[in-house]
Amino acid sequence: MAPSPRCRLKPRRQRRPRLTSISATRAEVKHILAVLWLALVALATPVAAQTFPENNGSPVVDQAGILTPAQVEDLKSKSQALYAQSGRAFAIATVSSLQGYSIDDYSYRLLRYWKLGSAKNNDGVLLVVAPKERKVWISTGYGAGEFMTDAMSGLIVRENIIPRFKQGDFGGGIEAGADAIIKQMSLPPDEAQKNVSAANQAQQKRQHSDGNPLPFFFWMMVVGFVLLSHFRRGRGRRYRRRDGGISPWVVLWGLNELSRGSRGSSWGGGSSWGGGGGGWGGGGGGGGFGGFGGGSGGGGGAGGSW
Repeated sequence: MAPSPRCRLKPRRQRRPRLTSISATRAEVKHILAVLWLALVALATPVAAQTFPENNGSPVVDQAGILTPAQVEDLKSKSQALYAQSGRAFAIATVSSLQGYSIDDYSYRLLRYWKLGSAKNNDGVLLVVAPKERKVWISTGYGAGEFMTDAMSGLIVRENIIPRFKQGDFGGGIEAGADAIIKQMSLPPDEAQKNVSAANQAQQKRQHSDGNPLPFFFWMMVVGFVLLSHFRRGRGRRYRRRDGGISPWVVLWGLNELSRGSRGSSWGGGSSWGGGGGGWGGGGGGGGFGGFGGGSGGGGGAGGSW
């Protein structure tokens, strides 16, 4: 019996493979390869050598020539006395140029280049003054965080150093800042912590008095993204966008990180550098001071301009 025409089976059409996803994948691979190639080229390109002032074993280096010989000797004696008493290293550098770097980056790299502080405690503190760029910075090792926080460094810069710099008294500003730093580094832990707490409170008051609008806008954005997420949830797109956009929760996380950053030091400090500074190696060290013992920085810092 012949099959009914209605029952005849039609041959299956073979679906043509969709090339959209494959093309997108290939495009992504090409993009990644291009980025990697550019990174390799950047690494292979020779970088102009940067020059740091050598310390020659001295805790005070006046490359910019803004200190008198008597001031240099006085600062050396104070730094050496601190090291003999506590084993903590404090150094001062006035530089003729930042060589295109920001003051915080330059100070961090110089501290690492000098290896200020011991390798074990990494508690060195470096005061850098760049009169040409009108910048000053206190950079610290990671282990100095117990007695020289970013807020403490910022307070010293604001109250002891910059007012004198504005009057053209570089030597007086450096001496006043050095005295405040050495005093803080010499205190017993409980007294040093009291000063740190007071500096933190002063920083918070300063931030409030500045009227920083970021917290207000931050919380407004939080409310907006929560509402947006609620509306999107009803359409079955709760956590991610299928059209390739950015999830509001991702943006919310980023805003939170931004807000955290705004609650840091208002002096431009608070950044923790960790490792890095590749290519700068070590240098300096030796001599009678003994404070260049392998410190690597990474504690942050604070500073300002005049």
